Amino acid sequence: MDWKTFLEPIALSIKISMVASLIVLVIAVFFAWRMAHARFVGKSIVDTILLLPLVLPPTVIGFLLLVALGRRSWIGRLYDWLVGSQIVFTWEAAIIAAVVVAFPLAYRSMRLGFEGVDRELEDSARALGATEWQVFRYISVPLAARSLWAGYILGFARGLGEFGATLMVAGNIPGKTQTIPTAIYVAIDGGSMQLAWAWSGAMVFFSFLMLLLANRFTKV
Repeated sequence: MDWKTFLEPIALSIKISMVASLIVLVIAVFFAWRMAHARFVGKSIVDTILLLPLVLPPTVIGFLLLVALGRRSWIGRLYDWLVGSQIVFTWEAAIIAAVVVAFPLAYRSMRLGFEGVDRELEDSARALGATEWQVFRYISVPLAARSLWAGYILGFARGLGEFGATLMVAGNIPGKTQTIPTAIYVAIDGGSMQLAWAWSGAMVFFSFLMLLLANRFTKV
């Protein structure tokens, strides 16, 4: 077995998942905090929209991303103007796909964490003159930290295992956009069962480790 061929998709998958999970962390914390505290008409609809990628088929997500990121879209044209190339079939497209599919898992866990924070503690801090940022930083985040960490880990694991949407918007270019799931698909299709088993074993190991960490943070 060629070790370079084996390690390239693993390294790229980890790289994509690390970048995507950091983006998801920022976005998910913001929306989770706002949705946990906001009261407005249509909140359930907004919450459903935020969770929608969790139940949509990956091919549908991939198709919508292709439309949103293609050369005919304003995002695609802007990226082409700034970089001089299209964004689809790049590792940046793989990051975007990972962000979209990982966000709902992270958001749901983090929102539940913020909803579990005692409102009386937050209101008491506000009554003593604390700003919303201070309430968020010194009360809400520390008390919801376990859920935030669990959400981040689940988002990382979901991005690491993404296949359908990534294949549609980033393709399967060895050394450039080939992640572990797409590499397994190509290996099986080409009859390279040794590589398929090796990559599958790596995915099982990473997934087990991520779930173990997530369970440790959610365990009371």
